[in-house]
Amino acid sequence: MVSRMEKWQELEQRLYMQIFKRLPVTLVRGQGARVWDSGGKEYLDFVGGWAVNSLGHCHPAVVEALKEQAQTLIQASNQFYTIPQIQLAELLIDKSCLDRVFFCNSGAEANEGAIKLARRYGKLRLGGAHEIITTHNSFHGRTLAMVAATGQDKFQEPYIPLPEGFINVDYNDAEAIKVATTTRTCAVMVEPIQGEGGVNVPGDGYLKEIRTWCDEKGILLVLDEIQTGIGRTGTLFAYEQFGVEPDIMTLAKGLGSGVPIGALLAKEGASVFVPGEHGSTFGGNPLVCAASLATLKFIIDNDIPGKVMQVGQYFVDGLKKLKARFDFIAGVRGRGLLLALGFTSDIAEEVMLACLREGLLVNCVKPDALRFMPPLIITEKDIDEALDILGVIFSRRL
Repeated sequence: MVSRMEKWQELEQRLYMQIFKRLPVTLVRGQGARVWDSGGKEYLDFVGGWAVNSLGHCHPAVVEALKEQAQTLIQASNQFYTIPQIQLAELLIDKSCLDRVFFCNSGAEANEGAIKLARRYGKLRLGGAHEIITTHNSFHGRTLAMVAATGQDKFQEPYIPLPEGFINVDYNDAEAIKVATTTRTCAVMVEPIQGEGGVNVPGDGYLKEIRTWCDEKGILLVLDEIQTGIGRTGTLFAYEQFGVEPDIMTLAKGLGSGVPIGALLAKEGASVFVPGEHGSTFGGNPLVCAASLATLKFIIDNDIPGKVMQVGQYFVDGLKKLKARFDFIAGVRGRGLLLALGFTSDIAEEVMLACLREGLLVNCVKPDALRFMPPLIITEKDIDEALDILGVIFSRRL
């Protein structure tokens, strides 16, 4: 007899484009750091919607904001002013080093906007310069232009020829950026910490050296904080930890704690769009802005970034204790609650599936690495539970 879970999975395989390599679980409910499948099984969620559910599942502040706004005004064209959009813009600008913001619907769309803005700047201020330097192992989105910006062959090869104007160089190598810079260069775009690339943390001086280089050449520094922003790494924005300020920054994921929103922010001098040069039908609509405003206010008012720093270190300490016990663990990397556990061989998928069976959701970010992106409201007790599950699974491999 076909179970309810199998029914939904079979229906998906028949109707949905087969784009995702899904795990055999149909999730139907979530609360805090927990989710339940259609069979009633409970899981501790350390994936968090791919670093999206910053306040966990169905946080009261987000739910109440959605309820109230859904009964007031859901969508209005950007032909008109709407209050939640302006309130969210004011809070983001007040808490960041940027001066202007534009709202869209996803991280990829925010990055597209950043590239358009940088090229517009190049045309107006840099004699038509249009090339963007990005890095290998980066990830900037799934649109055709962002695939070209993303320095990973597996994403690029199916879609060649790609849009021109992107130069991919090694990450954590400022000299490579300098060598690649020409009179055609208008910007450098990097992630402060590479997420999809495997949670790769650069050297302390990397971003500072890029910032200095961009200043010397008069080009823009674009920071993709889609995954690292909104408290994920232990400060509201990751750039704060590296002692630099971007000219342009992109946000998404945790900004809405589950609702689809992206944001493009820029310093006044880089904000060169004029009416008609960019836009979005749904971007910045009242519903998502109200939910995002509630999310951001809760994160700021309750010093969630500070708590992330503390609980993240607790998690790192626990993972390092596991490393000391098991010689197939290569190391721990990341900051805050964006962490990876590396292995000496390609066992990450095997471990991920074992975690699934034990009621822990994790992400196989690389064949030899697990990624952890739990809600920012997880507790040390939640971490102890996850570490216990990992310890049991690792012990079985001895």
